[in-house]
Amino acid sequence: MDFTLELIVVPVTDIDASKAFYEEKCGFHVDVDFSNGPDFRVVQLTPPGSACSISLMKAGDDSGTAGQLRGLHLCVSDIVAAREELAQRGLEISEPFHFGAEGRQDGVHPDRVSYGTFATFTDPDGSVWLVQEVRRGAGAPA
Repeated sequence: MDFTLELIVVPVTDIDASKAFYEEKCGFHVDVDFSNGPDFRVVQLTPPGSACSISLMKAGDDSGTAGQLRGLHLCVSDIVAAREELAQRGLEISEPFHFGAEGRQDGVHPDRVSYGTFATFTDPDGSVWLVQEVRRGAGAPA
């Protein structure tokens, strides 16, 4: 039996501002933008190449508190190229970092191992995302 994670609700204070952020700065594709009156709107976006989407919902009792999410991961095969693309879109994103014997260290992992290098960014409400390098395929470090 497969259990696939396909949607994560991201509570936000301003759906239009968050939609613009994720679409324009992060490059997510808008799948759905549905409204049923002034008090109900759902915007679903999907990162390029992902099978999992996010759904922006107005923060409140049913969706949670805006800015509460920490550690959502976007996995990429080349963190340097991904960071450059996101920065060119106007996203404020950290420089790459990794963890070594002395804890968090600047720069990509020296061996470019999968799951070894990260960069972070924050959405308009304060939810924190990590971009993580996961190198797969022939010749990629483990």
